[in-house]
Amino acid sequence: MAIYTVLSVLIILVSILLILVVLVQNSKGGGLAANFTGAGQVMGARKTTDFLEKATWTLAASIVVLSLLATAAIPRKNKTERSLIEDQVNRAVDPNAIPTLPTALPDQNNPAAPQGQGNNDASQGGK
Repeated sequence: MAIYTVLSVLIILVSILLILVVLVQNSKGGGLAANFTGAGQVMGARKTTDFLEKATWTLAASIVVLSLLATAAIPRKNKTERSLIEDQVNRAVDPNAIPTLPTALPDQNNPAAPQGQGNNDASQGGK
């Protein structure tokens, strides 16, 4: 649980840094790099743009790696516990295995004949 929490906090911090780096950049190539106009500077406009681009890609890649590590470190319950849905599926009765019930009960004397059509004296008028 502790590893998952640490990785989650790292993901949040890296995400905030990525947001800040992207906000510093200008979509047209200006941004923070526009403030450095001197060509003789060590951290000139070109170097700032390269740094911000490399920082963006590095932070984005680190978020992907940290997310995969956090997924692997998710605390899981005991392996013997099963989900309720899985238990219901395992206890379900197969609808194809349910026998079909006859519409009429067979006569005691003649099992092949339906009830009321057998050799019963009451049903034949007392013959």
